[in-house]
Amino acid sequence: MADASPSLRSQRLNALLFSFVVLATFVTLCNAQCYFIPNESSASNGCKDLSGVTHELKSDWKTENCESCHCSNDGIECCNTAAIPMGYDRDKCQAVFNKETCTYTVLEKKDPLKNCTVTAWVL
Repeated sequence: MADASPSLRSQRLNALLFSFVVLATFVTLCNAQCYFIPNESSASNGCKDLSGVTHELKSDWKTENCESCHCSNDGIECCNTAAIPMGYDRDKCQAVFNKETCTYTVLEKKDPLKNCTVTAWVL
């Protein structure tokens, strides 16, 4: 039996390349929603957040803004945990954020009881 035709191999390589591009895009978008606050002192037993609250070393917590944070010797790293809707009709729909569940719902502007279709989310 002969090897796959050159066009079939080309299609497979294109599909593989496309998969890598999509993966790289998601990794980049995910990392873009994080920030770091360095510790002010190298001899620290904890980390002071932007609100002035001190957290124990190696502790994890969730902020009221739906960020997941971690305290290390170097400082605090916080990342957004709420998926943000991107692919929807912005003229007809609006994104509504629920702070208690850290989720967005996309609703019609004229009839807020109706959901809108969302085709893309960013974390």
